[in-house]
Amino acid sequence: MKGTPSSRLGGGGFWSSTRARYLMPIAFVTYSLAYLDRSNYAIASAGGMAEELNLSAGTDSLIAASFFLGYFFFQIPGTIYAEQRSIRRLVAGSTIAWGVLATAQGLLSSPEQLIPVRFALGVVEGAVLPSLVVLLSRWFTKGERGRANSLLILGNPITVMWLSVLSGWLIEVSDWRMMFIIEGVPSIVWGLVCLRLIKDRPAEARWLPQAEHDKLRADLAAEQRAAVAVPGSALTAADVGRAGEPGTDGAGSGPESGATTADAPRATKSDYARVLRSRPVAVLATQYFFWSFGMYGFVFWLPSIVKQGSGEGIGATGLLSAIPYAFAVVAMMLNSRVSDRSMRRRVAVWPWLGAGAVALYASYLSGSNFPLAMTLLVVAGLCMYAPYGPYFALVSELAPAGVAGAAVAAVNSFGALGSFAGTYLVGWVRGTELGDAGAFGFMAGCTLLSAALMFGVREPRPAVAAGTVSVERTATATGGKRD
Repeated sequence: MKGTPSSRLGGGGFWSSTRARYLMPIAFVTYSLAYLDRSNYAIASAGGMAEELNLSAGTDSLIAASFFLGYFFFQIPGTIYAEQRSIRRLVAGSTIAWGVLATAQGLLSSPEQLIPVRFALGVVEGAVLPSLVVLLSRWFTKGERGRANSLLILGNPITVMWLSVLSGWLIEVSDWRMMFIIEGVPSIVWGLVCLRLIKDRPAEARWLPQAEHDKLRADLAAEQRAAVAVPGSALTAADVGRAGEPGTDGAGSGPESGATTADAPRATKSDYARVLRSRPVAVLATQYFFWSFGMYGFVFWLPSIVKQGSGEGIGATGLLSAIPYAFAVVAMMLNSRVSDRSMRRRVAVWPWLGAGAVALYASYLSGSNFPLAMTLLVVAGLCMYAPYGPYFALVSELAPAGVAGAAVAAVNSFGALGSFAGTYLVGWVRGTELGDAGAFGFMAGCTLLSAALMFGVREPRPAVAAGTVSVERTATATGGKRD
Protein backbone atom coordinates (compact mmCIF):
# COMPACT_ATOMS: atom_id res chain seq x y z
CA MET A 1 0.00 0.00 0.00
CA LYS A 2 1.18 3.47 -0.84
CA GLY A 3 0.59 6.65 1.05
CA THR A 4 1.97 8.81 3.78
CA PRO A 5 0.94 9.33 7.37
CA SER A 6 -0.45 12.69 6.42
CA SER A 7 -4.13 11.86 6.78
CA ARG A 8 -5.90 13.83 9.47
CA LEU A 9 -6.25 11.13 12.11
CA GLY A 10 -6.13 13.44 15.05
CA GLY A 11 -9.15 15.63 14.35
CA GLY A 12 -11.64 17.03 11.89
CA GLY A 13 -14.52 14.57 12.17
CA PHE A 14 -16.01 12.13 9.68
CA TRP A 15 -15.06 13.99 6.51
CA SER A 16 -11.45 14.45 7.59
CA SER A 17 -10.75 10.83 6.64
CA THR A 18 -9.51 9.89 3.18
CA ARG A 19 -11.88 6.94 3.31
CA ALA A 20 -14.99 9.09 3.64
CA ARG A 21 -13.97 11.57 0.95
CA TYR A 22 -13.16 8.80 -1.52
CA LEU A 23 -15.72 6.07 -0.80
CA MET A 24 -18.89 7.95 0.09
CA PRO A 25 -19.33 9.75 -3.27
CA ILE A 26 -18.88 6.39 -5.06
CA ALA A 27 -21.39 4.62 -2.82
CA PHE A 28 -23.83 7.52 -3.09
CA VAL A 29 -23.73 7.70 -6.90
CA THR A 30 -24.09 3.92 -7.22
CA TYR A 31 -27.17 3.71 -5.03
CA SER A 32 -28.55 6.92 -6.53
CA LEU A 33 -28.48 5.41 -10.03
CA ALA A 34 -30.02 2.21 -8.71
CA TYR A 35 -32.85 4.17 -7.15
CA LEU A 36 -33.33 6.23 -10.30
CA ASP A 37 -33.80 3.17 -12.50
CA ARG A 38 -36.05 1.58 -9.88
CA SER A 39 -38.34 4.51 -9.17
CA ASN A 40 -38.82 6.42 -12.42
CA TYR A 41 -41.60 3.98 -13.29
CA ALA A 42 -43.99 5.99 -11.08
CA ILE A 43 -43.29 9.17 -13.07
CA ALA A 44 -43.66 7.31 -16.37
CA SER A 45 -46.98 5.89 -15.25
CA ALA A 46 -48.35 9.29 -14.20
CA GLY A 47 -46.84 10.86 -17.34
CA GLY A 48 -48.75 8.93 -20.00
CA MET A 49 -47.52 5.33 -19.99
CA ALA A 50 -50.57 3.94 -18.20
CA GLU A 51 -52.88 5.73 -20.61
CA GLU A 52 -50.93 4.81 -23.77
CA LEU A 53 -50.70 1.12 -22.84
CA ASN A 54 -54.26 0.98 -21.45
CA LEU A 55 -53.09 -0.21 -18.05
CA SER A 56 -55.71 -0.75 -15.37
CA ALA A 57 -54.87 0.31 -11.79
CA GLY A 58 -54.24 -3.33 -10.87
CA THR A 59 -52.02 -4.06 -13.87
CA ASP A 60 -50.09 -0.83 -13.39
CA SER A 61 -49.45 -1.76 -9.75
CA LEU A 62 -48.40 -5.31 -10.68
CA ILE A 63 -45.83 -4.06 -13.21
CA ALA A 64 -44.37 -1.62 -10.69
CA ALA A 65 -44.34 -4.22 -7.92
CA SER A 66 -42.83 -7.06 -10.00
CA PHE A 67 -39.47 -5.37 -9.49
CA PHE A 68 -39.56 -6.27 -5.81
CA LEU A 69 -40.19 -9.96 -6.38
CA GLY A 70 -36.96 -10.15 -8.38
CA TYR A 71 -35.27 -7.98 -5.76
CA PHE A 72 -36.25 -10.51 -3.08
CA PHE A 73 -34.88 -13.65 -4.73
CA PHE A 74 -31.27 -12.56 -5.35
CA GLN A 75 -30.58 -10.71 -2.10
CA ILE A 76 -29.09 -13.47 0.04
CA PRO A 77 -27.12 -15.49 -2.57
CA GLY A 78 -25.86 -12.29 -4.20
CA THR A 79 -24.71 -10.79 -0.91
CA ILE A 80 -23.00 -14.02 0.17
CA TYR A 81 -21.13 -14.03 -3.15
CA ALA A 82 -20.07 -10.42 -2.59
CA GLU A 83 -19.02 -11.03 1.02
CA GLN A 84 -17.08 -14.20 0.23
CA ARG A 85 -15.62 -13.21 -3.15
CA SER A 86 -15.89 -9.67 -4.50
CA ILE A 87 -18.21 -6.77 -3.75
CA ARG A 88 -16.51 -4.80 -6.54
CA ARG A 89 -17.41 -7.31 -9.25
CA LEU A 90 -20.98 -7.79 -8.04
CA VAL A 91 -21.74 -4.07 -7.78
CA ALA A 92 -20.13 -3.19 -11.13
CA GLY A 93 -21.78 -6.06 -12.99
CA SER A 94 -25.17 -5.36 -11.47
CA THR A 95 -24.95 -1.66 -12.32
CA ILE A 96 -24.25 -2.39 -15.99
CA ALA A 97 -27.04 -4.99 -16.16
CA TRP A 98 -29.69 -2.79 -14.58
CA GLY A 99 -28.73 0.07 -16.89
CA VAL A 100 -29.40 -2.16 -19.90
CA LEU A 101 -32.74 -3.37 -18.49
CA ALA A 102 -33.82 0.12 -17.44
CA THR A 103 -33.15 1.41 -20.95
CA ALA A 104 -35.08 -1.50 -22.45
CA GLN A 105 -38.26 -0.38 -20.67
CA GLY A 106 -38.51 2.49 -23.13
CA LEU A 107 -38.63 0.06 -26.05
CA LEU A 108 -41.47 -2.14 -24.79
CA SER A 109 -45.15 -1.84 -25.56
CA SER A 110 -47.17 -4.27 -23.42
CA PRO A 111 -47.60 -5.45 -19.81
CA GLU A 112 -46.47 -8.93 -20.87
CA GLN A 113 -43.10 -7.44 -21.84
CA LEU A 114 -42.77 -4.99 -18.97
CA ILE A 115 -43.41 -7.45 -16.12
CA PRO A 116 -40.44 -9.79 -16.83
CA VAL A 117 -38.11 -6.83 -17.48
CA ARG A 118 -39.11 -5.19 -14.18
CA PHE A 119 -38.62 -8.56 -12.44
CA ALA A 120 -35.14 -8.96 -13.98
CA LEU A 121 -34.29 -5.39 -13.00
CA GLY A 122 -35.03 -6.36 -9.40
CA VAL A 123 -32.89 -9.50 -9.65
CA VAL A 124 -29.74 -7.68 -10.79
CA GLU A 125 -30.21 -4.85 -8.31
CA GLY A 126 -31.12 -7.07 -5.35
CA ALA A 127 -27.74 -7.55 -3.69
CA VAL A 128 -26.36 -4.06 -4.32
CA LEU A 129 -27.58 -2.28 -1.17
CA PRO A 130 -26.64 -5.04 1.34
CA SER A 131 -23.30 -5.50 -0.42
CA LEU A 132 -22.56 -1.78 -0.12
CA VAL A 133 -23.53 -1.89 3.58
CA VAL A 134 -21.04 -4.75 4.05
CA LEU A 135 -18.40 -2.80 2.12
CA LEU A 136 -18.82 0.23 4.38
CA SER A 137 -18.57 -1.98 7.48
CA ARG A 138 -15.07 -2.95 6.31
CA TRP A 139 -14.02 0.67 5.92
CA PHE A 140 -15.71 2.41 8.87
CA THR A 141 -15.93 1.81 12.62
CA LYS A 142 -19.15 1.45 14.60
CA GLY A 143 -19.02 5.10 15.57
CA GLU A 144 -19.00 6.08 11.89
CA ARG A 145 -21.44 3.61 10.35
CA GLY A 146 -24.66 5.47 11.08
CA ARG A 147 -23.41 8.42 9.03
CA ALA A 148 -21.80 6.21 6.38
CA ASN A 149 -25.04 4.26 5.88
CA SER A 150 -27.10 7.46 5.86
CA LEU A 151 -24.85 8.99 3.21
CA LEU A 152 -25.25 5.82 1.15
CA ILE A 153 -29.03 5.78 1.48
CA LEU A 154 -29.24 9.51 0.79
CA GLY A 155 -29.08 8.24 -2.78
CA ASN A 156 -32.75 7.43 -2.23
CA PRO A 157 -34.38 10.76 -1.23
CA ILE A 158 -31.94 12.97 -3.13
CA THR A 159 -32.48 10.92 -6.26
CA VAL A 160 -36.24 11.14 -5.89
CA MET A 161 -35.91 14.93 -5.64
CA TRP A 162 -34.16 15.44 -8.94
CA LEU A 163 -35.78 12.35 -10.45
CA SER A 164 -39.21 13.89 -9.98
CA VAL A 165 -38.13 17.16 -11.62
CA LEU A 166 -35.93 15.73 -14.38
CA SER A 167 -38.27 12.88 -15.31
CA GLY A 168 -41.28 15.18 -15.42
CA TRP A 169 -39.36 17.58 -17.66
CA LEU A 170 -38.13 14.79 -19.98
CA ILE A 171 -41.68 13.53 -20.43
CA GLU A 172 -42.92 17.03 -21.17
CA VAL A 173 -40.28 17.66 -23.87
CA SER A 174 -40.33 14.12 -25.31
CA ASP A 175 -42.25 11.17 -23.84
CA TRP A 176 -42.04 8.45 -21.18
CA ARG A 177 -40.12 6.12 -23.52
CA MET A 178 -37.29 8.59 -24.05
CA MET A 179 -37.21 9.22 -20.30
CA PHE A 180 -36.47 5.52 -19.63
CA ILE A 181 -33.74 5.44 -22.29
CA ILE A 182 -31.99 8.67 -21.24
CA GLU A 183 -32.03 7.74 -17.54
CA GLY A 184 -30.82 4.17 -18.09
CA VAL A 185 -27.63 4.86 -20.05
CA PRO A 186 -25.64 6.51 -17.19
CA SER A 187 -25.82 3.29 -15.15
CA ILE A 188 -24.08 1.34 -17.92
CA VAL A 189 -21.22 3.85 -17.98
CA TRP A 190 -20.99 4.04 -14.18
CA GLY A 191 -20.79 0.26 -13.85
CA LEU A 192 -17.62 0.27 -15.96
CA VAL A 193 -16.22 3.08 -13.80
CA CYS A 194 -16.99 1.10 -10.61
CA LEU A 195 -14.71 -1.74 -11.74
CA ARG A 196 -11.81 0.66 -11.39
CA LEU A 197 -12.88 2.75 -8.42
CA ILE A 198 -14.20 0.24 -5.89
CA LYS A 199 -11.79 -1.79 -3.76
CA ASP A 200 -13.01 -4.72 -1.67
CA ARG A 201 -10.68 -4.08 1.26
CA PRO A 202 -8.56 -1.23 2.63
CA ALA A 203 -5.33 -3.18 1.97
CA GLU A 204 -6.08 -3.04 -1.77
CA ALA A 205 -6.44 0.76 -1.88
CA ARG A 206 -3.24 2.45 -3.00
CA TRP A 207 -4.85 5.84 -2.37
CA LEU A 208 -5.31 5.16 1.38
CA PRO A 209 -2.50 6.62 3.54
CA GLN A 210 -0.62 3.96 5.51
CA ALA A 211 -1.26 5.64 8.88
CA GLU A 212 -5.00 5.74 8.28
CA HIS A 213 -5.03 2.11 7.15
CA ASP A 214 -3.12 0.97 10.25
CA LYS A 215 -5.41 2.86 12.60
CA LEU A 216 -8.54 1.51 10.91
CA ARG A 217 -7.19 -2.02 11.09
CA ALA A 218 -6.42 -1.65 14.81
CA ASP A 219 -9.76 -0.05 15.65
CA LEU A 220 -11.83 -2.68 13.82
CA ALA A 221 -9.81 -5.48 15.42
CA ALA A 222 -10.37 -3.90 18.84
CA GLU A 223 -14.13 -3.74 18.19
CA GLN A 224 -14.20 -7.42 17.32
CA ARG A 225 -12.23 -8.42 20.42
CA ALA A 226 -14.26 -6.27 22.77
CA ALA A 227 -17.70 -6.98 21.29
CA VAL A 228 -20.20 -8.02 23.96
CA ALA A 229 -23.77 -8.91 23.06
CA VAL A 230 -26.77 -8.58 25.35
CA PRO A 231 -28.20 -12.14 25.74
CA GLY A 232 -30.82 -12.76 23.09
CA SER A 233 -30.11 -9.54 21.23
CA ALA A 234 -27.36 -10.47 18.78
CA LEU A 235 -25.11 -13.24 17.58
CA THR A 236 -21.57 -13.53 18.91
CA ALA A 237 -18.57 -15.09 17.23
CA ALA A 238 -19.16 -18.21 19.32
CA ASP A 239 -22.67 -18.55 17.85
CA VAL A 240 -21.26 -18.88 14.34
CA GLY A 241 -18.11 -20.85 14.94
CA ARG A 242 -14.97 -18.83 14.22
CA ALA A 243 -16.49 -16.70 11.47
CA GLY A 244 -16.39 -13.48 13.40
CA GLU A 245 -13.36 -13.88 15.63
CA PRO A 246 -10.67 -11.24 15.43
CA GLY A 247 -7.92 -12.54 13.23
CA THR A 248 -10.14 -15.17 11.62
CA ASP A 249 -12.79 -13.23 9.81
CA GLY A 250 -15.08 -15.51 7.88
CA ALA A 251 -14.81 -13.49 4.74
CA GLY A 252 -11.06 -13.49 4.89
CA SER A 253 -11.03 -9.79 5.55
CA GLY A 254 -7.46 -9.51 6.68
CA PRO A 255 -7.16 -5.72 6.85
CA GLU A 256 -9.88 -5.49 9.45
CA SER A 257 -8.92 -8.46 11.55
CA GLY A 258 -5.23 -8.91 11.17
CA ALA A 259 -5.59 -12.15 9.21
CA THR A 260 -4.70 -12.64 5.60
CA THR A 261 -6.97 -14.05 2.96
CA ALA A 262 -4.87 -17.17 2.84
CA ASP A 263 -5.09 -18.09 6.51
CA ALA A 264 -8.60 -16.90 7.37
CA PRO A 265 -11.30 -19.61 7.20
CA ARG A 266 -14.47 -18.81 5.35
CA ALA A 267 -17.86 -18.89 7.01
CA THR A 268 -19.68 -22.19 6.49
CA LYS A 269 -23.24 -22.86 5.41
CA SER A 270 -24.16 -23.64 9.01
CA ASP A 271 -22.75 -20.26 10.08
CA TYR A 272 -25.03 -18.48 7.63
CA ALA A 273 -27.97 -20.70 8.62
CA ARG A 274 -27.58 -19.72 12.27
CA VAL A 275 -27.61 -16.05 11.33
CA LEU A 276 -30.69 -16.40 9.15
CA ARG A 277 -32.58 -18.36 11.85
CA SER A 278 -31.67 -16.03 14.70
CA ARG A 279 -34.45 -14.22 16.56
CA PRO A 280 -33.10 -10.66 16.05
CA VAL A 281 -32.81 -11.15 12.30
CA ALA A 282 -36.32 -12.66 12.12
CA VAL A 283 -37.86 -9.79 14.10
CA LEU A 284 -36.08 -7.10 12.08
CA ALA A 285 -36.96 -8.81 8.80
CA THR A 286 -40.62 -8.68 9.82
CA GLN A 287 -40.23 -5.10 10.99
CA TYR A 288 -38.62 -4.01 7.73
CA PHE A 289 -41.39 -5.71 5.74
CA PHE A 290 -43.99 -3.41 7.30
CA TRP A 291 -41.76 -0.33 7.16
CA SER A 292 -41.14 -0.92 3.46
CA PHE A 293 -44.86 -1.47 2.86
CA GLY A 294 -45.59 2.03 4.09
CA MET A 295 -42.48 3.57 2.55
CA TYR A 296 -42.85 2.26 -0.98
CA GLY A 297 -46.57 2.79 -1.05
CA PHE A 298 -45.67 6.41 -0.28
CA VAL A 299 -42.79 6.66 -2.78
CA PHE A 300 -44.49 5.05 -5.76
CA TRP A 301 -47.88 6.68 -5.42
CA LEU A 302 -46.91 10.12 -4.11
CA PRO A 303 -46.80 11.66 -7.64
CA SER A 304 -50.29 10.39 -8.41
CA ILE A 305 -51.63 11.51 -5.02
CA VAL A 306 -50.08 14.98 -5.41
CA LYS A 307 -51.32 15.33 -8.98
CA GLN A 308 -54.86 14.42 -7.96
CA GLY A 309 -54.86 16.70 -4.92
CA SER A 310 -53.21 19.72 -6.54
CA GLY A 311 -54.76 19.50 -9.98
CA GLU A 312 -51.39 20.47 -11.50
CA GLY A 313 -49.69 19.07 -14.61
CA ILE A 314 -46.88 16.50 -14.55
CA GLY A 315 -44.12 19.14 -14.45
CA ALA A 316 -45.50 20.95 -11.38
CA THR A 317 -46.37 17.59 -9.83
CA GLY A 318 -42.73 16.56 -10.09
CA LEU A 319 -41.63 19.73 -8.30
CA LEU A 320 -44.18 19.31 -5.51
CA SER A 321 -43.34 15.63 -5.10
CA ALA A 322 -39.69 16.52 -4.51
CA ILE A 323 -40.41 18.63 -1.41
CA PRO A 324 -40.74 15.78 1.16
CA TYR A 325 -37.39 14.35 0.09
CA ALA A 326 -35.54 17.63 0.60
CA PHE A 327 -36.61 17.64 4.24
CA ALA A 328 -35.86 13.91 4.51
CA VAL A 329 -32.20 14.52 3.62
CA VAL A 330 -31.77 16.92 6.55
CA ALA A 331 -33.55 14.57 8.95
CA MET A 332 -31.42 11.60 7.90
CA MET A 333 -28.15 13.43 8.48
CA LEU A 334 -29.14 14.85 11.86
CA ASN A 335 -30.53 11.56 13.13
CA SER A 336 -27.50 9.53 12.04
CA ARG A 337 -25.11 12.00 13.66
CA VAL A 338 -26.94 11.82 16.99
CA SER A 339 -27.07 8.01 16.76
CA ASP A 340 -23.34 7.71 16.09
CA ARG A 341 -22.53 9.93 19.05
CA SER A 342 -24.82 8.09 21.46
CA MET A 343 -24.26 4.63 19.92
CA ARG A 344 -27.98 4.02 20.47
CA ARG A 345 -29.69 2.73 17.35
CA ARG A 346 -33.18 1.60 18.34
CA VAL A 347 -34.26 4.94 19.77
CA ALA A 348 -33.17 6.53 16.49
CA VAL A 349 -35.75 4.40 14.65
CA TRP A 350 -39.10 3.76 16.36
CA PRO A 351 -40.12 7.32 17.37
CA TRP A 352 -39.64 8.54 13.80
CA LEU A 353 -41.69 5.70 12.34
CA GLY A 354 -44.50 6.22 14.85
CA ALA A 355 -44.66 9.94 14.05
CA GLY A 356 -44.53 9.19 10.32
CA ALA A 357 -47.52 6.86 10.56
CA VAL A 358 -49.61 9.49 12.34
CA ALA A 359 -48.65 12.24 9.87
CA LEU A 360 -49.36 9.99 6.90
CA TYR A 361 -52.94 9.26 7.88
CA ALA A 362 -53.52 12.82 9.07
CA SER A 363 -52.61 14.01 5.59
CA TYR A 364 -55.57 12.06 4.23
CA LEU A 365 -57.88 13.41 6.93
CA SER A 366 -56.95 16.93 5.78
CA GLY A 367 -59.27 16.33 2.84
CA SER A 368 -59.47 19.14 0.29
CA ASN A 369 -57.08 21.38 2.27
CA PHE A 370 -54.14 20.62 -0.02
CA PRO A 371 -51.56 22.92 1.67
CA LEU A 372 -52.15 21.17 5.03
CA ALA A 373 -52.19 17.74 3.41
CA MET A 374 -48.93 18.47 1.61
CA THR A 375 -47.31 19.71 4.82
CA LEU A 376 -48.26 16.48 6.58
CA LEU A 377 -46.93 14.44 3.66
CA VAL A 378 -43.62 16.27 4.09
CA VAL A 379 -43.58 15.33 7.79
CA ALA A 380 -44.48 11.74 6.98
CA GLY A 381 -41.74 11.46 4.38
CA LEU A 382 -38.95 12.87 6.54
CA CYS A 383 -40.01 10.68 9.48
CA MET A 384 -39.98 7.49 7.41
CA TYR A 385 -36.57 8.28 5.91
CA ALA A 386 -34.74 9.59 9.01
CA PRO A 387 -34.04 6.16 10.64
CA TYR A 388 -32.34 4.44 7.69
CA GLY A 389 -28.69 5.04 8.63
CA PRO A 390 -28.94 3.99 12.30
CA TYR A 391 -31.21 1.09 11.34
CA PHE A 392 -28.75 -0.54 8.94
CA ALA A 393 -25.91 0.15 11.36
CA LEU A 394 -27.88 -1.88 13.92
CA VAL A 395 -28.55 -4.73 11.48
CA SER A 396 -24.89 -4.95 10.45
CA GLU A 397 -23.87 -5.12 14.12
CA LEU A 398 -26.13 -8.08 14.95
CA ALA A 399 -23.63 -10.67 13.68
CA PRO A 400 -19.83 -11.03 13.39
CA ALA A 401 -18.20 -9.31 10.43
CA GLY A 402 -17.73 -12.47 8.35
CA VAL A 403 -21.44 -13.27 8.21
CA ALA A 404 -23.06 -9.88 8.85
CA GLY A 405 -23.88 -9.57 5.14
CA ALA A 406 -26.35 -12.44 5.44
CA ALA A 407 -28.20 -10.59 8.21
CA VAL A 408 -28.38 -7.39 6.14
CA ALA A 409 -29.52 -9.32 3.05
CA ALA A 410 -32.19 -11.26 4.95
CA VAL A 411 -33.67 -8.09 6.45
CA ASN A 412 -33.47 -6.20 3.16
CA SER A 413 -35.01 -9.08 1.21
CA PHE A 414 -38.11 -9.06 3.41
CA GLY A 415 -38.16 -5.32 2.93
CA ALA A 416 -38.43 -6.10 -0.78
CA LEU A 417 -41.52 -8.23 -0.12
CA GLY A 418 -42.98 -5.36 1.87
CA SER A 419 -42.15 -3.03 -1.00
CA PHE A 420 -43.93 -5.39 -3.41
CA ALA A 421 -46.98 -5.51 -1.16
CA GLY A 422 -46.97 -1.76 -0.61
CA THR A 423 -46.51 -0.87 -4.26
CA TYR A 424 -49.14 -3.33 -5.48
CA LEU A 425 -51.76 -3.15 -2.74
CA VAL A 426 -51.71 0.63 -2.33
CA GLY A 427 -52.27 1.06 -6.06
CA TRP A 428 -54.91 -1.67 -6.13
CA VAL A 429 -56.78 -0.32 -3.10
CA ARG A 430 -56.87 3.17 -4.61
CA GLY A 431 -58.79 1.66 -7.54
CA THR A 432 -61.44 0.03 -5.29
CA GLU A 433 -64.29 1.48 -3.24
CA LEU A 434 -61.87 1.98 -0.34
CA GLY A 435 -60.05 4.59 -2.43
CA ASP A 436 -57.45 6.85 -0.84
CA ALA A 437 -58.87 6.24 2.64
CA GLY A 438 -57.98 2.57 2.43
CA ALA A 439 -54.61 3.25 0.81
CA PHE A 440 -53.52 5.75 3.46
CA GLY A 441 -54.87 3.47 6.19
CA PHE A 442 -52.77 0.58 4.88
CA MET A 443 -49.60 2.66 4.70
CA ALA A 444 -50.06 4.28 8.10
CA GLY A 445 -51.02 1.04 9.85
CA CYS A 446 -48.02 -0.87 8.50
CA THR A 447 -45.63 1.96 9.40
CA LEU A 448 -47.01 2.10 12.95
CA LEU A 449 -46.62 -1.68 13.31
CA SER A 450 -43.00 -1.43 12.15
CA ALA A 451 -42.36 1.10 14.94
CA ALA A 452 -43.82 -1.26 17.54
CA LEU A 453 -41.75 -4.22 16.32
CA MET A 454 -38.52 -2.37 17.13
CA PHE A 455 -39.20 -3.18 20.77
CA GLY A 456 -38.74 -6.87 19.93
CA VAL A 457 -34.96 -6.46 19.49
CA ARG A 458 -32.44 -5.33 22.07
CA GLU A 459 -29.44 -3.76 20.43
CA PRO A 460 -25.90 -4.96 21.19
CA ARG A 461 -24.32 -3.15 24.12
CA PRO A 462 -21.54 -0.84 22.88
CA ALA A 463 -18.53 -2.48 24.52
CA VAL A 464 -16.02 -0.19 22.85
CA ALA A 465 -16.57 3.41 21.83
CA ALA A 466 -15.07 3.53 18.38
CA GLY A 467 -15.80 7.23 17.94
CA THR A 468 -15.42 9.04 14.67
CA VAL A 469 -12.52 9.10 12.28
CA SER A 470 -10.87 11.74 14.44
CA VAL A 471 -10.96 9.70 17.67
CA GLU A 472 -7.64 8.29 18.76
CA ARG A 473 -7.06 4.56 19.09
CA THR A 474 -9.02 2.94 21.90
CA ALA A 475 -7.51 1.70 25.12
CA THR A 476 -8.30 -1.86 24.09
CA ALA A 477 -6.30 -1.48 20.91
CA THR A 478 -3.35 0.28 22.45
CA GLY A 479 -3.26 -1.07 25.98
CA GLY A 480 -3.23 2.46 27.32
CA LYS A 481 -5.55 5.28 28.23
CA ARG A 482 -7.72 6.60 25.40
CA ASP A 483 -7.17 10.19 24.51
